[in-house]
Amino acid sequence: MNQSYKDAGVDVEAGYRGVELMRESVRSTFTKGVLGDIGGFGGMFEPDLTGMKHPVLVSGTDSVGTKLKLAFMLDKHDTVGVDCVAMCANDVLCAGATPLFFLDYIGCGKNVPERIAELVSGVAEGCRQAGAALIGGETAELPGLYAEDEYDLVGFCTGVVDYESRLDPSQIRPGDALLGLPSSGLHSNGFSLYRKIFPNPSRELALEMLTPTRIYVSDVAALRQRVAVKGLAHITGGGWIENIPRMLPGGMTAVMNPRAVETPEIFKRVMQDGRVPLEDMYNTANMGVGLVACVAPQDAEKAGFPVIGTVAEGARKITLW
Repeated sequence: MNQSYKDAGVDVEAGYRGVELMRESVRSTFTKGVLGDIGGFGGMFEPDLTGMKHPVLVSGTDSVGTKLKLAFMLDKHDTVGVDCVAMCANDVLCAGATPLFFLDYIGCGKNVPERIAELVSGVAEGCRQAGAALIGGETAELPGLYAEDEYDLVGFCTGVVDYESRLDPSQIRPGDALLGLPSSGLHSNGFSLYRKIFPNPSRELALEMLTPTRIYVSDVAALRQRVAVKGLAHITGGGWIENIPRMLPGGMTAVMNPRAVETPEIFKRVMQDGRVPLEDMYNTANMGVGLVACVAPQDAEKAGFPVIGTVAEGARKITLW
């Protein structure tokens, strides 16, 4: 008996339809550096390097993680693409780079064109927030690897920075202020824990948990207009405890005051319902602060964000007080 690719579970025609449905979303992200259209074997981008003496590319890649399980549960797929962009673009931002372009990868058990288009609409929204062009991607139908109603979503972002304008940890000094830029909620890490605590959340709670990760490109651009930023830390997996020291030079420590910001209720509920120790929360969650910026002490007041800690001499770690 003759067999076809479709008999094996891969619908090529559905892939073609998915591309057509996502076309306008993708085009809505195009910046002047984009060369060509979607559908090629590789995305082309011509960066504007005017005024840069030593341009350096900065790249990052990440996925949405098990937060996707909530999207499956709610059959709501239009926001997790923002998370995917955020997890990559915010990392690139921490080098002082401006995001240029983004690519996505969707692996799924069954290619449902409307669902893929919904996913990509979220990626496009994230790219617009980050100022990055969505110049390519891949949708792979992988029956037997994923369940029919499940998928994975992964992204890759590239930005550029003039080497002299990069965020250099060696410029950080004792006494510098650490500012907390607010998060939009749980963001996109820790969901293996959150789903264990809330295995069957109400629709209201699930929607709150699904709130997309905040993208900080415009916040940081505005902050750097007001003051000189010495360092940035994206608070993702590992929470405050792992991520804040990553922006510090050797011989510097961060003394943090969690009481300087109000902890959002969702984190209090996680801690109470899951009986999660406070230190574990700060080692897992963002606790209401999605990005930490380091500035000189004299710049702290005009920066526009609360001071949540200071830099001191010591081992490269953080101390909560």
